[in-house]
Amino acid sequence: MKLIHCFGAGLVGSYVATKLAESGHQVHIYDINQNNSKFGDEKNITFHIGDVFDRDLDALGNDDMFVNMLPGDIGHRLTEKLASKGGRHIVDLSFSEKTPDMGLEEGIGIGTKVLWDVGIAPGLSNMFLAAAHKMTGGLKMAEIKVGGNPAEKKGGWNYMAPFSPRDVIAEYTRPARVVRGGIVEILPALSERHTIDIPGRGSMEAFLTDGLRSIMSTIPAEEMSEYTVRWPGHIERFIRERDTGSLDIDELIDEWRFDHTASEFTWMGVSAIDNLGNTMDWVVSDSGGDDGSSMARTTGLVTVGCIKAWIDDPEMLGPGIHAPEHLPTAVMKSIIEMMRGNGVEIIGPDISL
Repeated sequence: MKLIHCFGAGLVGSYVATKLAESGHQVHIYDINQNNSKFGDEKNITFHIGDVFDRDLDALGNDDMFVNMLPGDIGHRLTEKLASKGGRHIVDLSFSEKTPDMGLEEGIGIGTKVLWDVGIAPGLSNMFLAAAHKMTGGLKMAEIKVGGNPAEKKGGWNYMAPFSPRDVIAEYTRPARVVRGGIVEILPALSERHTIDIPGRGSMEAFLTDGLRSIMSTIPAEEMSEYTVRWPGHIERFIRERDTGSLDIDELIDEWRFDHTASEFTWMGVSAIDNLGNTMDWVVSDSGGDDGSSMARTTGLVTVGCIKAWIDDPEMLGPGIHAPEHLPTAVMKSIIEMMRGNGVEIIGPDISL
């Protein structure tokens, strides 16, 4: 069994840590918020309260596994710090604007390996598109639509944040990088708004966000876009309050606070069209379970699957920085099957070895 250091114990972080501990691994969790320290009677978990940057991170064993689930810029700083020491295996789920492939190679320790963006999107979405590219030989179009939302439209914002609200706001304000005509272009966030129909949910709204990240350079396509999905009216209200100057970020964070008693769901559609016009579509859907919220499950199970595969095969990836699409096809298949085994609905073509 492995000693695993998990940084961040929010909705997703606590889920990942619990799943790893249930598998028999010794898990040390680090979080500044004491309210995140409730893990029942799980004997394999040790909780450390305080600012992680006050700790001697270099003193942690290089044979251990490191899982960074702190949000945004703080998460990026932590990955930089952890990766500066050689010989480490690091999984990065921070989803920071400054990604590990942006200059981290220069400060990475000898032999250190970093696997980043291992959630549902980016993460599982990357795996689907990598498989589509490999199976077809080339893509003309790739499109991702994803969102975690309350199960019913109830008024107000019609939304609660399943991860850091500040990171959600960053998605709404960061310009969206897309691929048009084979060239990376930058478009305003929240543009290209359009209505989509989700079976069993009804009419929802999709809009551009900056979620393509690594696949813009690793998976060639003529057209590539990532859209966030929300209930109608949500993003219109955000734009209106932003443009009139009435948007209060602190108030927003409070109003978007996750309600554990409310029904919610996560949905993702990934579509790929090859150069001959053939289409491949995947749909992922989950409504949460006794073990966690839908976003914790759909994101956290991808992370757990990557960690377990890496523990089973320490040489799965070579030294350096790796995105999810670099994973072996067999690992991608095992993650999908593990998610299905945990009750996550995944519909679409099988990934070929």
